[in-house]
Amino acid sequence: MGTRTGRARGRPKGAKNKRTAAREAAMKEMAAQIGKAVGDAFEGDALAYLISVYKDPLKPETLRIDAAKAAIRYERPALAPGEQGDRDRDFVPLAKRIEYYERRDAIEASASKVVELKKPGS
Repeated sequence: MGTRTGRARGRPKGAKNKRTAAREAAMKEMAAQIGKAVGDAFEGDALAYLISVYKDPLKPETLRIDAAKAAIRYERPALAPGEQGDRDRDFVPLAKRIEYYERRDAIEASASKVVELKKPGS
């Protein structure tokens, strides 16, 4: 290690990294633009603001993803444990599906080999 000079090195405590600072600046800019266009539309309506951010294709992808992550729980709430079990009712194990497809393929392959029998005298 070197000698101690008494000067702090690195980023000061509480300072934001470049990505966070850029994201916050972009969000402030977006809020200002929307505020001019719509007036007090986002007064207390954080979900509407997040939706407008993640649907804006001109914003950086990372900003849009962060906004979508924050908004998803309000747009599509998580299912209750009882509701999640209903999805298992339609579940078919992979082994059963493979057996089904093998049987179907065998039937289709043998269809060209089937000889039609005629009754005598017909």
